[in-house]
Amino acid sequence: MDRTLTLLGIETSCDDTAAAVVRAPAQGGPEILSSEVLGQTALHEAYGGVVPEIAARAHAERLDVVVETALARAGVGLGAIDAIAVTAGPGLIGGVLSGVMLARGLAAARGLPLVAVNHLAGHALTPRLTDGIGFPYLMLLVSGGHCQFLLVMGADSFRRLGGTIDDAPGEAFDKTAKLLGLPQPGGPSVEAEAALGDPARFRFPRPLLDREGCDMSFSGLKTALLRARDALVAEKGGITVQDRRDLCAGFQLAVAEVLAAKTARALAMVAGEHPTTLAVAGGVAANKTIRAMLETVSEQAGLPFLAPPLRLCTDNAAMIAWAGIERMRAGLENPPDFVARPRWPLDQTAPALLGSGKKGAKA
Repeated sequence: MDRTLTLLGIETSCDDTAAAVVRAPAQGGPEILSSEVLGQTALHEAYGGVVPEIAARAHAERLDVVVETALARAGVGLGAIDAIAVTAGPGLIGGVLSGVMLARGLAAARGLPLVAVNHLAGHALTPRLTDGIGFPYLMLLVSGGHCQFLLVMGADSFRRLGGTIDDAPGEAFDKTAKLLGLPQPGGPSVEAEAALGDPARFRFPRPLLDREGCDMSFSGLKTALLRARDALVAEKGGITVQDRRDLCAGFQLAVAEVLAAKTARALAMVAGEHPTTLAVAGGVAANKTIRAMLETVSEQAGLPFLAPPLRLCTDNAAMIAWAGIERMRAGLENPPDFVARPRWPLDQTAPALLGSGKKGAKA
């Protein structure tokens, strides 16, 4: 499809209500005309995690406003939109349904094509939106609800090399923050404490490093931290500020070393396919310690390292609009009568990963 495409993207897979407009000219790089995200942290704060029913209700209440704002800030009306791309899964089903139903209504009312996008494909294709890198490339998707190594070979061609069999790293950070009385989201809170702590004081396990392959596990790491905290409480009647900082530092180092070691294995597995880049996406990619270790692994493998801007690493609708553009240009069609899906693996041939995370079903 050799023409300029302007797509409206809609994303509601978890607790961010998002809409964006992305334009891709026939020649030259794409442009994000607008990207609006309304988070729900305050709505879920009292519960220590995302409540699916509250998230779905908030999406339904906010979606029309977010879409209108995205169109206004892009300076376009629906008449200038060539198609609507919407997250159709995986995720919290109530939220996904909210976005799909609005997208269906808009598409039907305006006679526009509707493109069903896999939320994970949106993350996996973001490096092509931001930097135009070529296929194939290795993607580490590491976030609150997902953690996978993907060889990205095309707009709808992904090979999963491994992933987490229980908690994703972001989820483990959130649970660690809760155990230590730190505010949510846990990633930034734990990182801030870890910066002032001694990572050598508590030696936490590095799960599955003794097992071949790229699968990961972070649930036991969180349990080890809980036991270390409880031992301090039993010994001293509580934990000090420095205890908390040292616990965070030890936990963060363990996560970083596991991700780095498994990334090195993933790169070795795909070396014969000559990947162009090691890319990382997801909120956990903002962690400076983790990012530095991944950059070192990439440098040792002789590959460029790429992490899109944080606003495009976390959930957003620009990545959904772009994934829709990629699908249209590749001539890919929606499955007949597509529906919202809580689970939707990118690699249809890989065995299912176990577990269902707080921020959405594993896929």
